[in-house]
Amino acid sequence: MKRGSLTASIFWLMLLLILLSSGLATFAIISLSYSLGDAKAINASGSLRMQSYRLLFYANAGSHQVETKIQEFETTLHSDALTRSMDWSSPKALKQQYQLVIRKWQVMKTYAQQENSRDYAASVKDFVDTIDMLVSEMEHHAAFKLRLLVLSQIIGLGLMLVIAFITVRFMRRKVAVPLRQMMESANTIAKGDFNVTLPDTEYVELSALSEALHYTVKELAALYGGLESQVQEKTLALTKANNELTFLYDNLIMLNSGTLNTDLMRKSLIKLRNYEKLCHVRLIIQQDDEEMDIISADDEWPQNQPATHFEVKFEGKRLGYLEVISPRALNAVLFENFAIMLARSIIIHNASEERQQLALLEERAVIARELHDSLGQLLSFLKIQISLLRKSLNASCRTDKVDKQLNELNDGVSTAYLQLRELLSTFRLTVKEPNLRNALEAMLEQLKSQTSTRIVLDYKLPSQLLAAHQHIHILQLTREATLNAIKHANASQIKVSCERNADNMVQIEISDDGIGINHLKERDQHFGIGIMHERASRLSGEVSFSSNHAGGTSVTLIFPPQLESDND
Repeated sequence: MKRGSLTASIFWLMLLLILLSSGLATFAIISLSYSLGDAKAINASGSLRMQSYRLLFYANAGSHQVETKIQEFETTLHSDALTRSMDWSSPKALKQQYQLVIRKWQVMKTYAQQENSRDYAASVKDFVDTIDMLVSEMEHHAAFKLRLLVLSQIIGLGLMLVIAFITVRFMRRKVAVPLRQMMESANTIAKGDFNVTLPDTEYVELSALSEALHYTVKELAALYGGLESQVQEKTLALTKANNELTFLYDNLIMLNSGTLNTDLMRKSLIKLRNYEKLCHVRLIIQQDDEEMDIISADDEWPQNQPATHFEVKFEGKRLGYLEVISPRALNAVLFENFAIMLARSIIIHNASEERQQLALLEERAVIARELHDSLGQLLSFLKIQISLLRKSLNASCRTDKVDKQLNELNDGVSTAYLQLRELLSTFRLTVKEPNLRNALEAMLEQLKSQTSTRIVLDYKLPSQLLAAHQHIHILQLTREATLNAIKHANASQIKVSCERNADNMVQIEISDDGIGINHLKERDQHFGIGIMHERASRLSGEVSFSSNHAGGTSVTLIFPPQLESDND
């Protein structure tokens, strides 16, 4: 569509008004200029009537001034005020009447020059009537010009009003209405609604303004849409992050609310599986060279499906990894944070176990010192007193019966002292970290230096399976059973195996290839065997003694993992 210029349209309307008003003013000026001599002409024609009667007086008197009066009459008759009656703008009737006055004046002039007063007097009335008719025509012509001026002014004013009305209507329809629509659109845009319809005008200026506003709206809509999309994305991201933090916090509280064990970690994995809608997820714990411990949220694990691994490590120390099977893309950040949370929980649990072990060891060290300082010294004193008593008895008091009793008393004190030393050695066992494998290796290394018997450790227990108080009892019971095998079994090899049986119970077995179980039957009342039964009961388990396929003896301890006892 071809567009015009609003400025040009307004200019032409204003120019038309100016030209019309200027034309009206010019016409009025011209009309007034032509009307300026009308009054003078009427006065002059009225003067002709007076001069006609005056000339009659002079003609009757026979005065020599007749010629003078005739000349004055003609001067007035041919004056500019009356000769204007012959202009092109004068009406035909006025011209004819003026010419009629001139013709009749010639007759009247002849009468006056001839001093024919009788004919002059007879014709003067008709002549004056002719002059009156001339005056009347002049008056009619003047009135006509005045009416024409008034009519022209009325028509011009009407035209100006019409043009002004058209201009106002034009401005309202072509300018005010589009501008109002633009203002309404601007207010709508200010409220955040960019779905506006801008007016399509036929003028370049308003079209440019409309197009600029339309471009601005388009840009603002794109910017606002982008910002709104970003806000929604950020909101969703923050909501997701908040949900993930809440999930991680709840799991952290659950894992650290009590003793960290397999059940708690399985519950945490089940929550992770349900939260992320996973197919399968499991945790594999394996520290250093220990046996791996697999904790799965599912009963069965598919073997031929690819899995994603997330390492469970803390400060560079690898504790295991998460294994995940999912049909969709994984939230790597969540799983990494979950793995970090598990690692921290395991480290915190290990630290707690270590503190508990150190507290137990310190307590046992105190007991060992007290036993050594009190009971040990007392047994040494008794042994010395028995020796002195034996020497102080004379021959008359020493009989076979007395010697036998003294020997039994001495043997009893020696045995009690030896058992006390063994007990003190057990109490002084050192566990430097919550790692039963290292503690067993350290303990067995001490025993290897006391015998030529080959001692082998087969350790297959996960590190998180046992609690600190269980470590102590296992160490002491294993040491007691190994010492018994070293002293009484005459074995060439002793094997200590630690594993889980088919019922998921912890099984500690100390087996040898020695003389068999008979030597234990001779020692049923042995102090160490009684202690082993007591320690098994504190672990909520039991210890048994049996023969093995190598012909030797097997001491088997079976107990559930991580169960607190009332008699720690």
